[in-house]
Amino acid sequence: MRAVLSVTLIVLGLQAAQAGPLLDRLRERRAERAEWGEEADGASAGKLPAGSRALRDLAYGPDARQRLDVYLPAAPKQAPVILMVHGGAWRTGDKAMSRVVDNKAARWLARGVIFISTNYRLLPTPPHEQAQDVARALAFAQGKAAGWGGDPAAFALMGHSAGAHLVSLLNSAPQIALGQGARPWLGTISLDTAAMDIVATMEGKHYGFYDKAFGSDPMVWQASSPYQQLTREAPPLLAVCSSQRPDQPCAGTRRYAQQARSLGLRVELREQAASHGEINEQLGLPGAYTDAVEAFLASLAPAWRAALAP
Repeated sequence: MRAVLSVTLIVLGLQAAQAGPLLDRLRERRAERAEWGEEADGASAGKLPAGSRALRDLAYGPDARQRLDVYLPAAPKQAPVILMVHGGAWRTGDKAMSRVVDNKAARWLARGVIFISTNYRLLPTPPHEQAQDVARALAFAQGKAAGWGGDPAAFALMGHSAGAHLVSLLNSAPQIALGQGARPWLGTISLDTAAMDIVATMEGKHYGFYDKAFGSDPMVWQASSPYQQLTREAPPLLAVCSSQRPDQPCAGTRRYAQQARSLGLRVELREQAASHGEINEQLGLPGAYTDAVEAFLASLAPAWRAALAP
């Protein structure tokens, strides 16, 4: 009887020991699906408002991934411009995904705003070089904006997930973008990244896809981290974060906001009761969330206030 009891206890102990790593792996797989599975829905951009048109696959560099799509309203004239950067854990995703484009383009094209969605090189190209691609896309779009009926001085950056990390990095250190030929832009909207402080992420417990993106070199972590790269030249930033995610991106975003404000910078934080994917997909739908994003945009310049006026 004692032998049977001892074996039972050993088996239960082994099961308990194995349960922790198994649960951790399940959580990581869920996070992976949130980071890139929700992006890869296979859909193309949906119907555009009447009179609008799309210029697709414009090259801003020699690589096949250095392409962007431009969505033009019916009669743009000195129109403000959004440059949108898709997510996908730095390794997948596309500029034409429905969650990236559809609701945003439908909302803002109808208000006379030009909406641009860009691709960039993916892993194994490291994230800090991916950010340089986004900067090149910005420089290209600024140079072409007047010919599209846009205002080169009224650009706003926007990104979701990994794309939110990339635009946050450029916002923290705008000299990266200026070094790629971009001109100053008005502000940035970061849609739910948990990668505001890469050093803290990599030094703590983290999901495996961060290792694939940022490796083991602390110098790479520093160069890729919006928190560590933050400068006093940073434009205004609106950071939206999901209050529903188990990895708690809002905690890191709050720390970033506190550091930025200590430097006298403008950072607005919106903790949204929505999933990671919903924060991307639901932007552009009528409601308080879209209203908050548009209030931030309207605060940046008269061109934005005029476009978004009721």
